[in-house]
Amino acid sequence: MKALKIGLIIVVLGLLSAAYVWFFVYNKPHRDFEKARPDVVESARQCYRNFKKSAKAPESGKVVELSGVPKTIEHSDSLVTVVFAFQQGMFGDEGVRCTLLPKYNREAGRLSLHDTVRIKGFCSGYNGTDVILEEGSLVHN
Repeated sequence: MKALKIGLIIVVLGLLSAAYVWFFVYNKPHRDFEKARPDVVESARQCYRNFKKSAKAPESGKVVELSGVPKTIEHSDSLVTVVFAFQQGMFGDEGVRCTLLPKYNREAGRLSLHDTVRIKGFCSGYNGTDVILEEGSLVHN
């Protein structure tokens, strides 16, 4: 009888633990980078220089707002990537690559490669050639 009570308590604690994990860990809402205030505001060139000096630049893991003149805008399936290139590497352009949220795809198609643009996104780090921004959005005055 005592073993049955202990077993029942273990099952109840297990269910409560599973519910806690489901509601507060697994089902946790994602951060809205589009509405988030930027932690760092600088030029795309300066951001790239910071990562060239150290792969653990202060922008890594933060919401970053960058400004600069894009060299290309790459379209791949439903993804649009704005590329700020600052040097030629062994595998092509090196610089900052920002993948935009899908709602900015049409607007990105109208961007001029001669005008300064401002982009905000989550800086996921440096891959040895490019600084990578994800969940990017175009910033308007």
